[in-house]
Amino acid sequence: MELKRRFTLFGFGFAIGIILLLFFLNGKNASCNFFPNERVLDILRNKHQIYSDEVLQLMSEEKIDSTSIKNLLLKGDVDFSKSKVRQEPCRYYWIDGYIHKKEASIYVRNCDTLVTIQQIYYNQSE
Repeated sequence: MELKRRFTLFGFGFAIGIILLLFFLNGKNASCNFFPNERVLDILRNKHQIYSDEVLQLMSEEKIDSTSIKNLLLKGDVDFSKSKVRQEPCRYYWIDGYIHKKEASIYVRNCDTLVTIQQIYYNQSE
């Protein structure tokens, strides 16, 4: 088979495959998170979130809103050395990032259907 014909057949099959993928995945919220940090943050963002009483108090004192916490869950870094990822029934994650351009960390409990923001460590000195 000549090379030009091979590339033509390959291109035709590739185009059909792309069209089928677009048809089947159309309207679905499909994502591919290959790295552990991104997978954990995606799981935490997509579950229902509640805040502990200590966190709610700190949020009102420091004028931190839930959008800042969601932003930290979007752009933060999971510190797996401080996290308890093999604990049952709920796993605990330590996430570092920034709130109002100041370094902050949150400690999160991840259960089956619920994520609890348990503590916020907020650097107020800057």
